[in-house]
Amino acid sequence: MNAWKEYQNQHKDRFLDELLELLRIPSISARGEHKEDMVKCAEAVRNSLLKAGASRAVIYETPGHPIVYGEKITDPSKPTVLVYGHYDVQPADPLELWQSGPFEPMIRDGKIFARGACDDKGQFYMHVKALETMVQTGSLPTNIKFLIEGEEEVGSPNLATFVKANKGLLDADVILISDTAMISMDHPSIDIGVRGLSYIEVEVTGANRDLHSGVYGGAVANPITILAQMIASLHDTNNHVTIPGFYDDVVEATPEERALMAKAPFDEAEYAEDLGVKALWGEKGYTTNERTGIRPTLELNGIWGGYTGEGAKTVLPSKAFAKISCRLVPDQGSDKITKLLIDHLHAITPDCVTLKASLHHGGEAYMTPIDSDGYKAAAMAIEATFNKKPIPVRGGGSIPICALFEKELGLKIVFMGFGLDSDNLHSPNEKYDLVNYYKGIETIPYFHQYFAEIVEQ
Repeated sequence: MNAWKEYQNQHKDRFLDELLELLRIPSISARGEHKEDMVKCAEAVRNSLLKAGASRAVIYETPGHPIVYGEKITDPSKPTVLVYGHYDVQPADPLELWQSGPFEPMIRDGKIFARGACDDKGQFYMHVKALETMVQTGSLPTNIKFLIEGEEEVGSPNLATFVKANKGLLDADVILISDTAMISMDHPSIDIGVRGLSYIEVEVTGANRDLHSGVYGGAVANPITILAQMIASLHDTNNHVTIPGFYDDVVEATPEERALMAKAPFDEAEYAEDLGVKALWGEKGYTTNERTGIRPTLELNGIWGGYTGEGAKTVLPSKAFAKISCRLVPDQGSDKITKLLIDHLHAITPDCVTLKASLHHGGEAYMTPIDSDGYKAAAMAIEATFNKKPIPVRGGGSIPICALFEKELGLKIVFMGFGLDSDNLHSPNEKYDLVNYYKGIETIPYFHQYFAEIVEQ
């Protein structure tokens, strides 16, 4: 274990330089113009795995973006850890809000600023460098497999097919994911669950063409106005979702779980100040941590229509659009919620407009048992490097592929993320603290050590 630390200290500058090179590739999976960048990034990931000591690393083509698989099999009798991550990133818009180029990584105040710095290039790359550390020090206690995809940010549309067709290739004893966050470096935590997701897009149409607002205003429905009214009706005065049946399958957290969540350090005033808001908003009867962890939500992610260019154009638009997402908790099926949402929108659409709704992607919530071997190993690893027992918490984000992993591979998943909620994921000026990056590289080998010891007992 001392050899790990010594090796990491000797090579920490190179570890950082390699990550920065990866961050320079604009691997935006949602944009067709970045198809070549996606291929370039997949190749860079494969090469990184080989240089780190993987005995095999292969790029698998899909109808979408490539999947990178790598492995280091030391002894078939040893336990195997499957590391999952993604090399694709969110679009960087709005570009004008970035203090430096989203794909020109900069170090400021001890933090890496770049799109993908935390989500998820910086986090999965910790595992690549942990592999190198263990290989170079002759201390790899497990077999390691890597599954690094390029479509997580668009719902992993091709990963399920790959997993089903390659169960033998992906055979392992546990899945380890670093695509989540900690409370803080002073209060390390482990996510014991992530929420599910239903993401739809709606189109509301009024007249068959854009109209002069002076000639037709007041006589023909404005799709933007109608859409805004419909969306506003999806929450009541207590900020509960009004869709009939939305809460029917929600598994309510026990008083004991809520009490445990309440022990996590949280300063509401500091939280609001960091976000630049005067007051917080959410479902009545729940704390902020509960609203973002154990409760389902419905959010408007984008709305547009009409003239939004410079100057004025007095137009009554023909169409209005919106993107709506629901974060789901255990037992809320994404297919059921999607149908409830779309059916409800059709039901409340007035006759003066027509509505079309379509699903972008979805996925199920996932919970990790805290008595599983993987969780125990993760908790021991974090305690070894932080000198504190980690706090189990529920994460608010979604990793839609998790439920499929367990169903198809029969494996439990452990979330061992080192990011922070304040790392501006999906926002301008995404960042990742250097301390967190290096701490992840330091901690991950301990996971492999402890997992091997627990399994082999």
